[in-house]
Amino acid sequence: MIDGTGNFLPESKRNIPSPLTSFRRLFGIKLSKVKNYYADHVSETEVGDVDILVGAFFVVKRELYRSINGFDEDYFMYGEDIDLSYKIKKNGYQNYYLGNLVSVHYKGESTDRNAKYVRRFYGAMRVFYRKHFKSNVVLDFMVSTAIRIISLVQSLRNFDKEKRKIDQYYLVSSDMGLCEDLSKILDKNIEIYRTVNQEDLGDQNIEIIFDNNCMTFGEIIEQMQFLKRNTVTFKIRPKNCNYILGSDFKDGKGEIKIF
Repeated sequence: MIDGTGNFLPESKRNIPSPLTSFRRLFGIKLSKVKNYYADHVSETEVGDVDILVGAFFVVKRELYRSINGFDEDYFMYGEDIDLSYKIKKNGYQNYYLGNLVSVHYKGESTDRNAKYVRRFYGAMRVFYRKHFKSNVVLDFMVSTAIRIISLVQSLRNFDKEKRKIDQYYLVSSDMGLCEDLSKILDKNIEIYRTVNQEDLGDQNIEIIFDNNCMTFGEIIEQMQFLKRNTVTFKIRPKNCNYILGSDFKDGKGEIKIF
């Protein structure tokens, strides 16, 4: 998976979040013989055997899903995909990461990234530990303390996202009418291209709008990965739709503009 800026999302492939693995991730401490939270034994573009897959892009046979009772409703939000992946492994099956397939995942749409999010996420980890690891007073104390500390730190952060000033819009399309419609809602002249090359980008803050009527989603994703840089954001006009959509941040809500 990539985010709305074209960057790879490492949670696409993960190791089992054992208590020590999670402790390593929480505090950024490297512990000998303790796996990283992310499955770095398989590269971003490889196909390989991993422990945990992400629920945003996950395919499982219906029969297997039903045989392990599907998603566990004890999880309010977050953790249910980790639980499902782990149950599949405990039943003797294997999860595979397919790095040759790419999808776009606009993060931050389920909930804002704030202290409430942190409590929900690590609260889900506590549910996971209780279900799959032996109960341990010390472990529960460690997790509870970590949740309180990180929630406090997060509550002091400013989660407001500053909207970038766009110097120039590029539309990848052959539809001049669409170009005129977008110019009106964006209140800026738009340059229309059939293809955009890296040398076309320069040093300006540029937003590239891809027209799904003129190119496939696969082609759009390839372009997002190829053209990604700090000065570039992307939007997509889905086929035959009167809006563009996208997200400028890896952890912030996206936006829809109707024309």
